[in-house]
Amino acid sequence: MICLTHFKGNSFYLNAELIKSVEATPDTVITLVDESKIVVRESPAEVARRVIEYRHAVLTGRYEPSSAGV
Repeated sequence: MICLTHFKGNSFYLNAELIKSVEATPDTVITLVDESKIVVRESPAEVARRVIEYRHAVLTGRYEPSSAGV
């Protein structure tokens, strides 16, 4: 899971495995595999960085939910 910020300002955790695409419209819109959409404050590049960091941590056995995406 990665920590993100809803457009309105509250933080939440998103299962990175459910992300289908991320685009700037100019707001950052995340489309999930079920086609639902979430607008977040982070840039698409930042979302991608957090997903990569999360997957690297999982694959190397160093994933800790308390520090996910921070």
